[in-house]
Amino acid sequence: MEKRKRSVIEASLKALSANVIGGLLFLIANTAYGQEDFKLEMPIRCKQNSDCWIVNYVDMDPTNGISDYTCGTTTYDQHKGTDFAIMNVDVMRQGVEVLASANGIVRGTRNNMRDINVNMGGGAASVEGKECGNGVLIDHGGGWTTQYCHLLRESVRVKTGDTVETGQTIGLVGLSGKTEFPHLHIQVKYNEKVVDPFAGLMRKKKCGVGEAPLWKTNALLSMLYEPSALYNAGFSSTTPNKRIAREGLYGGEVLFKKSPVIALWVDMFWVKPGDKLLFIITDPKGKTLMAHNTTIKERRPRRFAFAGINRKKEKPWAKGAYTGEIRLIRLGDDEEYSIVKTINVN
Repeated sequence: MEKRKRSVIEASLKALSANVIGGLLFLIANTAYGQEDFKLEMPIRCKQNSDCWIVNYVDMDPTNGISDYTCGTTTYDQHKGTDFAIMNVDVMRQGVEVLASANGIVRGTRNNMRDINVNMGGGAASVEGKECGNGVLIDHGGGWTTQYCHLLRESVRVKTGDTVETGQTIGLVGLSGKTEFPHLHIQVKYNEKVVDPFAGLMRKKKCGVGEAPLWKTNALLSMLYEPSALYNAGFSSTTPNKRIAREGLYGGEVLFKKSPVIALWVDMFWVKPGDKLLFIITDPKGKTLMAHNTTIKERRPRRFAFAGINRKKEKPWAKGAYTGEIRLIRLGDDEEYSIVKTINVN
């Protein structure tokens, strides 16, 4: 009798243990992957609005119009991710890490596409079906996935089936696939539907950060909304060249007493019609050497502009530090962006 009773008790304890363990596993799984708990860290190692910039958000307008999560226009029609741009190709070659935004399992990678502006590499048709370029797809469980696109060729550090942790380096920012500039495109999906990580699921209000954004608080606070950016600028001793600037080849520019020109250039994201663009160059004594302004006439996702002054014949530039300031003024929206550069004349 005691033996049968003990067997029954043991069987009951085993069943109870199985139920408890099963319940704990279910709880752990839901804690890790439940939609209310799924949170993302920054997917790129950089300082926002200093050495990287969000230049496109998810387009939340289902029609032919466009609308980012703030009801602004920093996006383009049917854009499905968040784009983090870096300064130029030279910075890309130095290596900017792409990070897993959350724990998960790698479901797919691509690593062999070349890094080239799609317009110079054969156009959109040349990357059809591979618009993401080199990339990584991570499954986070519970229906959530993140996809990381346009990575540098041969930089992907994970393979299909690998388990990755939040913050783990999975590759480097590149210029592969359907893109014209080096950047990271991160796309978030829930049950195969695109979700804007700033809005989250089932946002109640029309504009602004949602009640439950997917970004962790520290990441969200580091990504303050900027609809435009003066992200790169510098001096040149000849007429500035857009391609040279975007390759990052002006980094070590030096001016001399007999340089023919002192020019100031800037590269910008998302200028609007009516924007006032002002260039100011001051000499080593603080005197204004040049002040030039122009009005932007059309909306562009990316714009290169410059202004300069020619050296007067037989009159060398004064030695010392020259300061250049570029200001973009948007009167209607009471917005202003500026960037300051200095260079020495030897």
